Amino acid sequence: MNLVVLQNWLDNASFAVLFLTMLVYWVGAAFPNLPGFAPLGTAFMAIANLSIATLLGARWIEAGYFPLSNLYESLFFLTWGITAVHLIAENSSRSRLVGVVTAPVAMGIVAFATLTLPSEMQVSEPLVPALKSNWLMMHVSVMMLSYSALMVGALMAIAFLIVTRGQNIQLQGSSVGTGGYRSNGYKLRKAGELITQLPTPAIENNGFARYESNNNGNGTAVLNLITAPESKTVPSAEPLSPQRLSLAETLDNISYRIIGLGFPLLTIGIIAGAVWANEAWGSYWSWDPKETWALITWLVFAAYLHTRITRGWQGRSPAILAATGFVVVWICYLGVNLLGKGLHSYGWFF
Repeated sequence: MNLVVLQNWLDNASFAVLFLTMLVYWVGAAFPNLPGFAPLGTAFMAIANLSIATLLGARWIEAGYFPLSNLYESLFFLTWGITAVHLIAENSSRSRLVGVVTAPVAMGIVAFATLTLPSEMQVSEPLVPALKSNWLMMHVSVMMLSYSALMVGALMAIAFLIVTRGQNIQLQGSSVGTGGYRSNGYKLRKAGELITQLPTPAIENNGFARYESNNNGNGTAVLNLITAPESKTVPSAEPLSPQRLSLAETLDNISYRIIGLGFPLLTIGIIAGAVWANEAWGSYWSWDPKETWALITWLVFAAYLHTRITRGWQGRSPAILAATGFVVVWICYLGVNLLGKGLHSYGWFF
């Protein structure tokens, strides 16, 4: 079979398999008691990963260089990285929840590359002189893998915010292993426990309940409790069920571990890019838009890990930071090339 025909067949097959994968994970999440859906989603994701790897291998053989020279190839490599990270996360966490979020994102990226990009952008072309270096494989591949891991971790954080409805639930089980939950009222909530609170008498402004001494006529003083008028309070959010809390802990744990995998890759990729830039342009850092946003991405996820490891933050606050990182990664990866020119814009849009 011609390599070009094989590539055309594989990109469409990858889209179809990822679409089926998304449906399988969503149906399995909606109807968890249906038999056979859990391993089926994993099998479809593995088939998609293998199909994309074969597609990239065929382009490598055809073009004679590592397939990361244009947007089409980088989108497929990004999708391959997302599916690979998905399989790692799913195997380590023993949870099928990862695919509910990652499968539609991977399918959307492949759909954009296959159905939206013009045909001339999908064809392998000779490398521009700046890309004819062994650093192409080292720098770009590591950066793309870091993007994949950081995106998956950020998606898990977004799913955490959705499951917890944005409530300030402080998880104590993801990093330190106590398995508890702390709500806004700083009451420890364990999964499976129902906490009730007895009503308390109203108090006056001075902080003490007011009592009235009443003589009933027989010389005995009786203390009557005078109830103070109820103050207007903001109704608290609906408490989360133990199932939601358990799901939130799983998502938070996966997010933390996957971001912990992607951050070192991002660091290595930035260092490799600086060395390559020095060889190509005579400067390790030139504040190119791509370099600037790579640094911003590094700082965002460095702050996330710092707050988790050093400050002990758990739950909503680091999840919001990770969700912000999802947007930052896309700006660094794609937005810079759409919004402005720079040293990294060749071979993509401009």
